[in-house]
Amino acid sequence: MSLRPWRDIVRRPSRQIMVGNVPVGGDAPVTVQTMTNTPTSDPVATIDQIRRCEDAGVDIIRVSCPDVESTAALKQIVRASRVPIVADIHFHYKRALEAADAGAACLRINPGNIGSAARVKEVVDAAKANGCAIRIGVNAGSLEKDLLEKYGEPCPEALVESAMDHIKLLQDHDFHEFKVAVKASDLFLAVAAYQQLAEAVDCPLHLGITEAGGLIGGTVKSAIGMGSLLWFGIGDTIRVSLSAEPEEEVRVGFEMLKALGIRNRGVRVVSCPSCARQGFDVIRTVQKLEERLQHIRTPLSLSVLGCVVNGPGEARETDIGVTGGGNGRHMVYLSGVTDHHVEDAGMVDHIVRLVEAKAAEIEAADEAAVLGAMAAE
Repeated sequence: MSLRPWRDIVRRPSRQIMVGNVPVGGDAPVTVQTMTNTPTSDPVATIDQIRRCEDAGVDIIRVSCPDVESTAALKQIVRASRVPIVADIHFHYKRALEAADAGAACLRINPGNIGSAARVKEVVDAAKANGCAIRIGVNAGSLEKDLLEKYGEPCPEALVESAMDHIKLLQDHDFHEFKVAVKASDLFLAVAAYQQLAEAVDCPLHLGITEAGGLIGGTVKSAIGMGSLLWFGIGDTIRVSLSAEPEEEVRVGFEMLKALGIRNRGVRVVSCPSCARQGFDVIRTVQKLEERLQHIRTPLSLSVLGCVVNGPGEARETDIGVTGGGNGRHMVYLSGVTDHHVEDAGMVDHIVRLVEAKAAEIEAADEAAVLGAMAAE
C-alpha cells in the first residue's frame, strides 16, 4: 500500500495488443488518441494536422477512410506520421483491405457491418498479413436493428451484446489483436456499458463519450464519464470527442490523465480562481503561461496563486511557485522554498524561463540516471 492509498488506482487486468509500435492494455500506459477532421484524400492537410497533434503529445491518430481516394492517400500519411495511424472504416470492406495494405496500424470496424462471413474473413486475413490490430467500435447511435427491437432502446445490455457479437466474429477466425469501445453520448449509458463489458472480456478497452459537445461542455461530460471509469481502473486508451480541433482533444485527454495521476506530461498548473486579494491578474497570467508552456513535455508542477493565503502552502508542493504580494512585487518559490522576488513587469517571461530551466534539469538528471544504469549492467 502506498503512503497515500486514497490516490491509488488499480488497473483492470487486460491482455496487451500492439497498435503499430504502441502497446495498448496490460501494464502499458493509458494512451491518448484523436481523429483528424481534414479530408484524408488531402494528405498535405492531414499530415499538417497530425503534426499539431503530435506536438500536443498524441499517441495514436485515427483518420477516416470513406472512399478509395482516402485509402490511396493513406500510404503517404502513414509514412509521414510519427505515431500509428488507425483507419476508420464503415461498411465498405474493400476500404479495410486497402487501408491494411497501405500500412494502417489498426482498422476501426464493426465486423458485422461489412457484409458476409467471407468478407469478414478477407478483412481479418488482411489484418493478419499486415500486422494490423482491429478496434471494434460499438456506438449507441448505430446499434443493429435486431438489438433495438430486442431491448426497445439503446441500453448497456444492448451495447455489450453488440460488442460480444462482433468479438465472436473475430475470434471465430482466430484473431485476437483487438480492442473494443462501447460509446454513447449519454455518459450514464456509456459508463454502465463499459462497466459491464469490463467484467465480460479481457481485451483492452477504448474509452469515449461520443458526440460529447463543444470544448467546455464536452470536456466536462468526458471528464465525468471517462474519469469515473479510469478512476476505477477501467480503460486502456482514450479519445475525448469534442467539437473542437483534434489537438484540443489531445490536451484535454492528457489533463484528464494528469488529474488522476495516471500519466504525467508537461506542466501541471495549480492556480487559484482569483479574488479581490490577488496581487496580480491571475486569470490572464495563467492563460499566458498555459499557452507559452505547451512545448514542455517533461512532467513538472507550477503553482500560480494570487495572494499569500494559500499561496505558500501550494508552492511547497510544486516545483515552481509564485505568490502575489503587494506593490507589484511577488514571491517566487523553487522546490517549495522561498527563493526570490519578481516584479509585475516581465513576470510571465521570468516564470517561463524558470520552467524551461527546470525541465532541462530534470531531463539531464533522467538521462544521467539511464546512462548510469547502463554502465552498471
